[in-house]
Amino acid sequence: MTSDLATYADRINLAWNSHEVQNVLSFYSPEYVGEDVAQASLLRGVEGLRGMLTKYWRAFPDLRFAVTDTLVQEARLTVVWLAEGTHQGPFLNIPLTGHHVEVKGVSVMDVQEGLVVRGQYIWDLAGMLRHLGLLPDLQSAERT
Repeated sequence: MTSDLATYADRINLAWNSHEVQNVLSFYSPEYVGEDVAQASLLRGVEGLRGMLTKYWRAFPDLRFAVTDTLVQEARLTVVWLAEGTHQGPFLNIPLTGHHVEVKGVSVMDVQEGLVVRGQYIWDLAGMLRHLGLLPDLQSAERT
């Protein structure tokens, strides 16, 4: 089961990087519930996930994820990742900046019968805002 879920994580990552909505949605249950630190409300069902994917890919059309670590505990899959992309469209009410961003994050997913039923996405929103030039570099601010 552990190696199966680790392989599953790689397959989900390939789907996300494909930017093909139906490919990504095929990994998620119709009853999926997701929580993303950048979203004001829960993502419900594959339509909620579809809306999130559309927003991210519209804002970062070259968005790519690299899995840096995978942890499996029973039916829970935890994926540590690095995302990269160029801000080319509005995101979180931020107009496009053209800046390249790198963001670290963690996804915790519960898998039942081969589908993700619950997801929690925690990522470095402040780091992304620094890459977009909207927050100061904290290390530089400490020196002044």
